[in-house]
Amino acid sequence: MLRALDRVGLTAKDVEIVPLPHADGKAALEKGDVDAWAGLDPFMAQTEVEKGSKLFFRDPKLISQGFLNVREAFAKQYPEQVSQVLTAYEKARKWAIANPSELKQVVIKASKLTEAVATKQLEERTDISNSSIGDEQKAVISAAGDVLKKSGVIENSVDVITAVNDLIDPQYVAKIAKS
Repeated sequence: MLRALDRVGLTAKDVEIVPLPHADGKAALEKGDVDAWAGLDPFMAQTEVEKGSKLFFRDPKLISQGFLNVREAFAKQYPEQVSQVLTAYEKARKWAIANPSELKQVVIKASKLTEAVATKQLEERTDISNSSIGDEQKAVISAAGDVLKKSGVIENSVDVITAVNDLIDPQYVAKIAKS
């Protein structure tokens, strides 16, 4: 949200930000308690399809897409378990790409979404083509860090590039890609 505001010359000071969990943000939008909501799917797709809410801004290049995080201490103590989880995710990602209809039915059943909502989320907005964190994701996270510095959320002295490079450890995904 801060990057979207920054793109048009606005800051968090130009809007009233009401921090809410995603489900509560969706409900607040639908009730008219907020004028706009920075939400995510399936909540956004659901309110568009079921309540007629309008998605007025979306730029996938501003978000890092989904990836997994682990505490460094845990990864060092349990590297095999980290690899097991990543291997399972990669297997599921490949299955999902090969079986989009079945994926949609699994999502519908597990999340109790309608077919229209699942279709909007999965077919229009979900990109599972890439499983590794690379330069594109680093750039997105770095740009977010720059906006957070600009807005005063993080200290100006923080070296965002160094922090991002320290946080992203490609060794696990590299091992999975080789197997």
